[in-house]
Amino acid sequence: MTPEQFELLLPLACRWAAEQEQRILSAGDLPSGAQLADARAVGVVYPERVRLLHVPEIPAPDDPILRRAAELTGLISPRTAGMALRYGIFVRADCAGDRALLVHELVHTAQYERLGGIEPFLRQYLLECLTVGYPGAPLEQEAIASTSRIGARD
Repeated sequence: MTPEQFELLLPLACRWAAEQEQRILSAGDLPSGAQLADARAVGVVYPERVRLLHVPEIPAPDDPILRRAAELTGLISPRTAGMALRYGIFVRADCAGDRALLVHELVHTAQYERLGGIEPFLRQYLLECLTVGYPGAPLEQEAIASTSRIGARD
């Protein structure tokens, strides 16, 4: 993907992420006490804002260009088990009891907070995934390390 293509896709991704976050915040569940403790442990500043929405599959964007980019990068697929969109977290229903998955996504929530919101987080995260690759991206590595640190295996 060229830098120009990235700059065209980023606003679409940010809009989709904000829409999905609102969906989760209005329909999602509050985390349990233990999940809130995990959120605090990984650095979420406002854990009470987090909501979880269990879905059969993480939804792909409706926009055909953004959907194709998500497919090509592998960031959204039928195998995607969870996705943090700032304070809204999608969890695939068959992974609902997976503590490590939720802790991993909560680390991403803390990153959204630390980086200043949806656009700054997505700009950094997506660039890392495109240049370094998904599993090696520094924000992804931080989530993996934090999950291991608090004892929730990743």
